Amino acid sequence: MSPNDDELALKARFIRNRSLAQTPVRLAIERRVCGCDYGGTSWTTAHEAKQVAELLQLGRGKRLLDIGAGSGWPGLYLGAETGCDVVLTDMPEIGLQIAAARAEADANSGDCWIAAADGAALPFVNGSFDAVSHSDVLCCLTSKQGVLNSCRRVTRTGGRMAFTVISISLGLSAANHERADAAAPPFAGIEASYPNMLEQASWNVTHHIDLTADFLELTRLMMSEEESHAGELRDLHGEAGFTARFTKHGLRIQALEEGLLRRELFAATAA
Repeated sequence: MSPNDDELALKARFIRNRSLAQTPVRLAIERRVCGCDYGGTSWTTAHEAKQVAELLQLGRGKRLLDIGAGSGWPGLYLGAETGCDVVLTDMPEIGLQIAAARAEADANSGDCWIAAADGAALPFVNGSFDAVSHSDVLCCLTSKQGVLNSCRRVTRTGGRMAFTVISISLGLSAANHERADAAAPPFAGIEASYPNMLEQASWNVTHHIDLTADFLELTRLMMSEEESHAGELRDLHGEAGFTARFTKHGLRIQALEEGLLRRELFAATAA
């Protein structure tokens, strides 16, 4: 399926943001907020990554697929912590180029492969993986059900998947949905709940953890850190870019406080 104009615009923003995320000021803020320095674009913290490793039961001899891996967080970290083999996928390729350099520098004990691939059309044979992860990826994709279906196809029966996702709360009024949409990542709106989508894709949910309160605190911390580095960030993003980021943080905080947005962690086994 050909990408629409919104998806092409999002891709362009991702390409620029991947590069900017590798700058010293952005890496310093990432270390302060999330406890890592991969230049990632998700909100996954080091604590959450450890939790995902436990939920996926990773270890030596296991093969993990990390979708939307970007610059390698948290897929490379999961490989380093557990010794599992890792396959990183994403589109566009710029993040994977950064991840490849990081993988070589980290020299993890497990193997690492990198593939440019669409999460809804994964180029792997059925049952290729023991585990799948993705971090705040589905909220930026239109084909959410397609990704969950594709993940199930490439995961062995009994294999595991864990992911975090930001979504607009269901059942909002039109006005509140518009406010939530302004504060959310692109394409965060959903028509069915994630448990329902997982069931449709033949996944059995084992854990459903509400991270909304943690996300609110992370967003507040991010806003505070970016305010502290305002001069450097204005030079990096430009005045308009910095103002847009700061404004979005404020809108997101309000939406989270009012229950218009959610962030959740799901873990499931392949039926």
